[in-house]
Amino acid sequence: MTTTVDPAPPAEPTPLVRSRRVGRLRVHALEAGVQRLDGGAMFGVVPRPLWERKLAPDARNRILLAMRCLLIEHDAGLVLVDTGLGNKEAPRFHEIYGVENAGADGRTRLEDALVSLGHAVEDVTLVINTHLHFDHAGGNTYRDRDGRVRPTFPNARYVVPEGEYAFAQRPNERTAASHLPANYVPLRERGVLVDVAPGVELVAGVRLLATPGHTPHHASVLVESGGETLCFLGDVVPTSAHLPLPWIMGYDVEPLVTLESKRGLLGRAEAEGWTVVFEHDPGVAWGRVTRGEKGYGVEEG
Repeated sequence: MTTTVDPAPPAEPTPLVRSRRVGRLRVHALEAGVQRLDGGAMFGVVPRPLWERKLAPDARNRILLAMRCLLIEHDAGLVLVDTGLGNKEAPRFHEIYGVENAGADGRTRLEDALVSLGHAVEDVTLVINTHLHFDHAGGNTYRDRDGRVRPTFPNARYVVPEGEYAFAQRPNERTAASHLPANYVPLRERGVLVDVAPGVELVAGVRLLATPGHTPHHASVLVESGGETLCFLGDVVPTSAHLPLPWIMGYDVEPLVTLESKRGLLGRAEAEGWTVVFEHDPGVAWGRVTRGEKGYGVEEG
């Protein structure tokens, strides 16, 4: 007997761009599309009756997730943090992961977001990858009409946390599906993808913050200007539903390390009044971390 499963309904439209200031810097949350991943995998050991109150699953047990990037308008040039999925994957891949990221006129949705701000891919001078999973680094490169893989941002230097490239180049049965070499190997071969240690200032006020656990070298990105701080969390806290300390993804290769990364990061974010950016939350782009009797929460805005 053949069982059929109804496809997931299209995602509700979300603002392509949301903007704010961090000190003297203008920053933009760019929506690079959505994907749908298994809810149980996204919440690890958390029972379904708890997590489904936060993010309801579809008929295939998948929850809707954003692929959100951050654009920083900086005196040194445009800085882009993470790049979404890109255009290189086959329709079957999109169907499995519930991907919706197509833009207008053959562009990706991330490119549409840049265009809406009056920018082009050629204007980006620095791309920062929090790590090299396909939904964070897939847009690093694109496949042209002749099938060749090229840098999406031809004038950019690409940086990745020190150790992350080497880790991605040593896949095993647990990690191979998340690391797709076409997203980063061509950049290394061209000499435009470099490793950077956390703490090193990439441009004034922008640096990596080590938050390992999801991958051994995962990093978040700090943006500091005029006494204000914004932190692009990456996958250490992928959605606002993951703010409770033990709510950790099953995808994390070192979940107990993630726990300590979250403990330190959220404690500092709450104490210092940071704005945090949730990369995968389908609704909440950013907000301030709060702490109450039941643990951490977020005040949107």
